[in-house]
Amino acid sequence: MSTAPLESAPGTPPLEWRDKKRHLWLLGLIPPTSVFLAMAFVAAFNAIGHGFDAVSPVWWWIGPMLVYVLLPILDVFFGPDGSNPPEELMEQLENDKHYRYCTFIYILFQGLIASLVMACYLWTADDLSWLGIDGGLGLASKIGLALSIGVMGGIGINTAHELGHKKDDLERWLSKITLAQTFYGHFYIEHNRGHHVRVATPEDPASSRFGETFWRFLPRSVWGSLKSSIELERKRLDRVGKPFWHPSNDVLNAWAMSIVLWGVLAAVFGWQVLPFLVIQAVYGFSLLETVNYLEHYGLMRQKTKTGRYERCTPEHSWNSDHICTNIFLYHLQRHSDHHANPTRRYQTLRSFDGAPNLPSGYASMITLAYFPPIWRAVMDKRVLDHYDGDIELVNVAPHRRERILAAHGVAGKDGDR
Repeated sequence: MSTAPLESAPGTPPLEWRDKKRHLWLLGLIPPTSVFLAMAFVAAFNAIGHGFDAVSPVWWWIGPMLVYVLLPILDVFFGPDGSNPPEELMEQLENDKHYRYCTFIYILFQGLIASLVMACYLWTADDLSWLGIDGGLGLASKIGLALSIGVMGGIGINTAHELGHKKDDLERWLSKITLAQTFYGHFYIEHNRGHHVRVATPEDPASSRFGETFWRFLPRSVWGSLKSSIELERKRLDRVGKPFWHPSNDVLNAWAMSIVLWGVLAAVFGWQVLPFLVIQAVYGFSLLETVNYLEHYGLMRQKTKTGRYERCTPEHSWNSDHICTNIFLYHLQRHSDHHANPTRRYQTLRSFDGAPNLPSGYASMITLAYFPPIWRAVMDKRVLDHYDGDIELVNVAPHRRERILAAHGVAGKDGDR
């Protein structure tokens, strides 16, 4: 659907709308093919010599370079997108299979074709002379490669997130397959049935709180999401009269896919791949959790007179419309529309003017999240501005609640939120 006419008033020529990002979505294939890009650069630098060979190992770190250097620069250079698809074309755009195939191809390159397999080979090979390397990779190069694979897995979790919200059985199974690399299959349950219900409330482990550092949020979200997924699936199985250890348990069968995948890789390439599989998995799901941290920081759904939380609105998610990171994350940064319409496909997600906006793309904000003083200097004032300075409307971290409320001239109460 590159061009489509819009209905216009009688007697006027039809308007046309062109999806300028239609082919740009294919740039999202860079992360799952980054191993092959790194190999090409390493081989080229080693072949050139004259000092280039000395720096060639840096290309094994291509994943972190993409996340922490290239994407933030591109976000600054190209800036926000600023365009939304017209309402009249939503259904046509939603049904255009080109966009669905973009996510399918990502999954193919991530694991079903070669990237993860190639990484295992590179971690264990003793002779890489065909890349201009004497012997095998050094430890620093192996770690860099593991982190690059972790970037692929972390962005892959986002791809799984896109597919896991859909009603099509094939897409849901592809979602689980994509999560197998990072051993984060329980995300499939917790995100859909947990996070989307409790988002922007103190009960949600994946919603970060005002004054909470990323390093405190990370274990809380990982452990809380794990426990929640198990409890949610246990309750579902109880309702249909099945035991927790039933094969239809979506948490267990997702983990089984990871065990099979890692087991086959270890059987083929040797146990030596296991430490690097652990590194890439931990780094991969930590990237997801960093994004979770910045998506709802400090935002709070208020309780109604009935004691229930108000409906989730665009005001309860931090957004960014920076086009480059949006291309790599399949519009994840248009997070408010996603929470309002979870089954809506990425190409139709809209940017809302009324939603709170981050100062830059997710890639830039991920780096800030690692440094709490800088993060709070940038974000705390934005949270307060969003609530017109009323700290009592903010989702404040319990361990800092009394101090933060006192700093704003509000007396805290035991048991508050």
